[in-house]
Amino acid sequence: MTSTVPVGGDVRTVAPGEIVLGLQGTVDYEIEWDRSVIDALVVEYSIDDSEIDPRVPITDERSLLVALLGFLATGEGGERHVESSAIVEQFAARFPREITLGGTCVRAALVLRRLGIPSLLHLVSTDENVRRLLPADCEAITSATDDTLDPHLIIQFRPGDGARVGATELIATEANRVIVANDPPAENLVLSRELGDRVATARVFLVSGFNTINDPAVLRARLDEIRAVSSRIPVDGLVVYEDAGFHDRSHQPTVSDAIGPVADVFSLNEDELQARLGRRFDLLDAHEATAAVKELRAQVPDPTLVVHTRYWTIVLTTPARLADLDSVTAAADAGNATAAGRYAFGDAVTAADITRITAGPRQTGSTTFARDAEHLLGEFGRCLPGFQIEVAHPTTIGLGDTFIGGLIGALAQRGEPSVEQETNQ
Repeated sequence: MTSTVPVGGDVRTVAPGEIVLGLQGTVDYEIEWDRSVIDALVVEYSIDDSEIDPRVPITDERSLLVALLGFLATGEGGERHVESSAIVEQFAARFPREITLGGTCVRAALVLRRLGIPSLLHLVSTDENVRRLLPADCEAITSATDDTLDPHLIIQFRPGDGARVGATELIATEANRVIVANDPPAENLVLSRELGDRVATARVFLVSGFNTINDPAVLRARLDEIRAVSSRIPVDGLVVYEDAGFHDRSHQPTVSDAIGPVADVFSLNEDELQARLGRRFDLLDAHEATAAVKELRAQVPDPTLVVHTRYWTIVLTTPARLADLDSVTAAADAGNATAAGRYAFGDAVTAADITRITAGPRQTGSTTFARDAEHLLGEFGRCLPGFQIEVAHPTTIGLGDTFIGGLIGALAQRGEPSVEQETNQ
């Protein structure tokens, strides 16, 4: 298969304002798993292994720890609502932490910047951290009228990280991350009055951020507003929706039903797909994985689907959108390379790093999987094996955000000759 690489070579120049990234950013407290601290807290709070549950309501530090242990036990990543930001502050204070800017749109914008591609951000909150950390050349509009700080706690665990709970030894076999937050501006998701006018001149519009809304009335109102905004994109523009871990899973169908008809691309990762389907499946079993994607297809019948995982990415389109299959597949592979770059190099990733990754090997098992999956998906599906990346200290935060940044950058550059690279499948 031939895939388009979004860095270097003769590609279409993206003008300022042609990529609009919404809908909200965050201030993140990033911490790494520290077994000595975790084990001491397990003892302090007398946590029993029968309590471990990633879905337990997080009302205090103890229940936060119970939920985190649940994620560690399953190997899943996800996002959870916490009763107050004070709990985030209390837990984060026990670890060395790095304060960063997050949110799908912000991390997508930051990696696009490293690729030399401009974008416009839509934010719903701001404070001194945003002013200090957001590069001056990242254009942004915001609905915020006052400074607020409601940090998102991001805990990343790597293979070998673990904890002892009673007689049970929990060990992570793969890298992942968990996000915990109480963020009122994100939960209200007020849109800037400028957004519609800016989308009206955009080439690609990213929609994300509905996952933290708790009030059904607010959710319905914002979905109505974003449908109206999305309708203003030029006829040759694309609306891309990136899913996330919903704090209230019952809202997922509401969002899908509203966004599906106006989105051109509907993208999500393996954790979000499994949460949406309410079941786990073997990511390296082609029959199980393609069945899961087809089940999602039944739930979201309109846009081209992109399911991105640590092993592979599947693109599944519709007969009406068959002409877009190759371009979206190429863009998804650009997203794969960009996310792999962040996994290996973190915030320090460069365009040169990503270019080298595109020339590197694919995961052997995933290559076989991709061949089998394409056979099962038929003419409307494509499957891309992941890049083979081996590093001692991978970054697990922001991989999906970085993936969507790479995908959007490639989509925005479509229409002129681009660098091509052969991938063995």
